[in-house]
Amino acid sequence: MTNKKVVEIFFDVVSPYSRFAFETLCRYRPHWDMELRLRPFFLGGVMQGSGNKPPATNASKAAYLMTDLQRCADYFGLELRQPQNFWDVMVTKGTIKTQRFITAVDLKHPQFTEQLSKEMWKRIWEQAAQKAGMSEAVIDDALSAMNSAEVKDTLRAVTQEALDLGCFGAPFIVAHVNGKKEAFFGADRFPILAMVIGETWKGPLPGKSSRL
Repeated sequence: MTNKKVVEIFFDVVSPYSRFAFETLCRYRPHWDMELRLRPFFLGGVMQGSGNKPPATNASKAAYLMTDLQRCADYFGLELRQPQNFWDVMVTKGTIKTQRFITAVDLKHPQFTEQLSKEMWKRIWEQAAQKAGMSEAVIDDALSAMNSAEVKDTLRAVTQEALDLGCFGAPFIVAHVNGKKEAFFGADRFPILAMVIGETWKGPLPGKSSRL
């Protein structure tokens, strides 16, 4: 049994804002008394189910997006590599296969979920898996499982769970506090999340001088 607070992050590696939130929550593990649960889901399914549209489909939002992403990357201390085919990756193709692969790893070899997801934001899956320290056997196991009914059903179920909680985009964070689920959207709600769970926000790089 644990008395730690539970914080879940529902994420899709297609979303750069999910990366900011993901990395930040991982950094805060030693600083906050929380159990962090990583919940890969399919953002395309969330957008369809909630009736939302990607911000890049709006010309004004798309123009602002590039500037905002670079500012956020600087703030969170992360390198931002924008794919050359940004529209194709973000809107046309989506990440259903990638998210199935991460889900397969999470089901069969969860010790690699965190590092694999971090690498996925930078590379395609095979390269990312090797960078995450996964052996060829583990990679083959996950690749074999990614199209199984178990993996598809799990990804679909987690996506639906997020929708049922009111999700309309990513990142979507859920804190379990006193038997109640408190939901937060975006990578800019950490001071409020900290307040709700009774912790202290120390900036994007805890242990270093805060930028706030």
